[in-house]
Amino acid sequence: MSGANHQQDVDIDLGQLFRAIWKRKGRVLAITVAAAILAYGGARLISPTYRSESRILIEQRTPTYNSGKGDQGAPGESQPLLDDLNIASQVQVLQSVDLIKQVARDLKLYEREEFDPTVKPSAISDVMVLLGLKSNPLDLAPEERVIKEFTDRLTVYQAEKSRVIGIQFSSKDPKLAAAVPNEMVRVYLSLQSGAKLDTNSEAARWLEPEIANLREKVREAEKKVADYRASADLLQTGDAATGGTFVSRQLADISTELTRVRGEKATAEARAENVRAALQDGRSLDTLTDVAGAQIIQRLKETQSQLQAQISDLSTSLLDGHPRIKGLRAQLADVRAQIEREGQKVISGFTNDAKVAQMRERQLLGQLNALKADSARAGNDTVELNALEREAAAQRQLLETYLARYREASSRIDKNATPADARIISRAVDPQEPYFPKVLPIVIVAALAGFVLSSVVIMLMELFSGRALKPVGPAVPAVVAAPIVAKRPDEEVKDAPVSLLADQPEELPAAVAQPVDAQPEEDEFSVASVAALLAARPGKIVISLSPDGDAGSAMTVALARQLGENGLHTVLLDLTGSGCPSRLMASGPKLPGITDLLQGKAAFAQTIHSDRDSTAHVIPQGNADFIGAMRASERLSMIVDALAEVYDRVVVECGPAPAHAIERVSRNREAHIVLSMPKPEERKLAKALGELSKAGYANPILLSDPDHPSLAASRAA
Repeated sequence: MSGANHQQDVDIDLGQLFRAIWKRKGRVLAITVAAAILAYGGARLISPTYRSESRILIEQRTPTYNSGKGDQGAPGESQPLLDDLNIASQVQVLQSVDLIKQVARDLKLYEREEFDPTVKPSAISDVMVLLGLKSNPLDLAPEERVIKEFTDRLTVYQAEKSRVIGIQFSSKDPKLAAAVPNEMVRVYLSLQSGAKLDTNSEAARWLEPEIANLREKVREAEKKVADYRASADLLQTGDAATGGTFVSRQLADISTELTRVRGEKATAEARAENVRAALQDGRSLDTLTDVAGAQIIQRLKETQSQLQAQISDLSTSLLDGHPRIKGLRAQLADVRAQIEREGQKVISGFTNDAKVAQMRERQLLGQLNALKADSARAGNDTVELNALEREAAAQRQLLETYLARYREASSRIDKNATPADARIISRAVDPQEPYFPKVLPIVIVAALAGFVLSSVVIMLMELFSGRALKPVGPAVPAVVAAPIVAKRPDEEVKDAPVSLLADQPEELPAAVAQPVDAQPEEDEFSVASVAALLAARPGKIVISLSPDGDAGSAMTVALARQLGENGLHTVLLDLTGSGCPSRLMASGPKLPGITDLLQGKAAFAQTIHSDRDSTAHVIPQGNADFIGAMRASERLSMIVDALAEVYDRVVVECGPAPAHAIERVSRNREAHIVLSMPKPEERKLAKALGELSKAGYANPILLSDPDHPSLAASRAA
C-alpha cells in the first residue's frame, strides 16, 4: 500500500546490534584487554598515597576543681551552645593557619621534600609555568608552600547529624599520615584548654582590684546608713511589721491601748444604761446579770428568801396583824430597800468606770496625735534612709557576685581544672594499605570502559548504516482525543461484508454442543455476570462472535460498557461489516476507524474515540474501503496486542465471522472467546460451538441477555 509507506514507523533491532557486537568480538576483546593493561601499568607507576584519620567529639567538659579552690562555679555561668554553628566553627579552627603552622613546626615538615615541590620540579610543571598555565611555586615563601601542600592533603569534616569531627591526612609516608592527625588533635586540645586558662587568669586579674574597690564602697555606704539613722533618731526595734523604728513601734502600741480603752468605756456605759433602764421600768434586779453577780446583793437575796420563808411558815398559825409577822415583813421591806440601794451603787460604779475610760481615752488621743506628728517626720527621714540602704545593698550584692566569680576563676587557674570542650574518640593508626591508587578497581573500571566504549562505537556504526533499523506497526497512542458531541448517525452501511474477517470458509459439519464455560448460577449468561467473570480472569483480550448479527453486537457493546463501569480501562474494536457497535458508541458518523488505520489513512491515536454513554473507548469501523482494509487484516493481531499493552480489556467484536478467522485477530490462545447470542437457538448454538471446537477454541463463554436495554437501543439505532 503506497499510501502507508510515508507513515511507516521504524524501530531499533536490538538483535542486530548484539549480532554486530558479537561479530566484532575480537576487536572488542582486544580493546578491553589493552585498556586493562594500560590502566595496570599507569597505576603501578603512580606513587602510593596513604591516608589516616583521627576523630574528636565536641562536648562540654565539667572542670575538675581541686580541694579548697573555690566553689563549683556560678549558677548563672554561660556555656557555649553545641549547635551546628558551633561545630562548624570548630571545623574552621582545625583548619586555621596558626594551628597548621604549629603542627608543621612540631613535626618538622619543612625538612621533607614531600611538602616542598620546588626541590625536585617535574619537566611538565616547568613547561606549564613557562606557558603561563601554572603559577611559579618559587613566588611563594617556603612557609606558604608547606602550608599550601599541607592544606591540599588535609580534610576536616563534621560527621553527619553528630558532634564528631573527623581529621584526615594523606601522605606518601604511612607513619606521617597517622602522625599528622594525632598531632593536630593534640595541638587543638592544647589551644582550647589554653584559651580557657587564659580567660580565667584574665578574669581573676581583673576582679582583684575591682573587689578591693567594692569593699571600700560597701563600707562607706553602710557607714552613711548608720550615721543617718542616728542623726534622724530612727532607732531600730527589730520588728519589721511596724516599720522597724521606735516611733512606729510606740505608735502601734498606743493605737492598740486606745482601742482597748474605748472598748472598756463602751462596755461600762452599756452596763450602767442597762441597770438604769431596769430600775426605771420597775423590773426585778434579779434579771440583770451585772447586779445579781454582786456579792452583797447575793447575801441580801439570801436574807430576803429566808424572811419570805419564815413569813410563809408563820402565816399558817398566826394572823397578819400578829407582831411577829409584822416584824418579819418590816425586815423584808428593809432588805428590799437595801437591794435597791446596792443596785444604785452598781450603776454608780459602771458610770465611774465609763468616766475613767473616757478620761484615759482623751489622754491616749493626745499621745497618739503627738506620735503621729513624730511619725510623719520620721517617714520623710525614712525615705532618705531607704535610698541609702538600697545603695548599700546594691554595692554589697555586687561585691558578693565578684567574690564568687573570683573564687571560681581562681579555682580554674590550675591547668588540670580547665579541660578543652572536646575529647579524642579515635586516634589515627599507621595505614597498612595505600589509599591511592587502588590497582584492581582501576583495572576493572578501565576494562569496563574499554568494553563499553568499543560496543557503543559498533552500535552507532550499525545505527548510522541503517542495518539496525526495522519497520514496525503503528505505535500505541499515548493520549486519546476527547469525544466530540454529535447526534447519532441515522444511515447504515449498505452492501458491506459481514465482517472484516469474513471469507469463503469451507462447510463445517454440525457438531455436538460443547459445554459452555461455567458462570454464576443466577443470570449466568447476563451482561453483568459475564463482565464479572472476565474481570476476575487473567488475560486482556476478549473476542466476541455474534452469529445473530447486530443484536449480538449490541450485547457486546453492553459488555464493554459494563467492564468500564467495573473499573477496567476498556476499548472495543469494531470489526463488523454492519458497523453496529460504531453507531451505538461513536459520537459521530464519519470518525476515522480501523479501516483507515489498516490502509494507513489515519494514525493510531486518531482512530480511538470515547464512548458517548460510558467510560469505555471505541475504535469504529472507519471510512476507508472495506476490500482494501481486508487485504491488510494480517496486521489486526499486532494492533490488538498493541492495545492490550495500554488497556485492561480489549473487546474485539467480529460480528458473524467464522470461528477459524479468530487467528487473524489474536494468536494468543489465552484470549477469552464470547458467543454473543441474545436468544440462542439450540441448532445455531450447537453449530457455533462445533466450529469453535474444530478451530481449537474450547469452553467459550455464552453471552445471552434478551431483556437487556441494549437490544432496544440497537433496534432504535
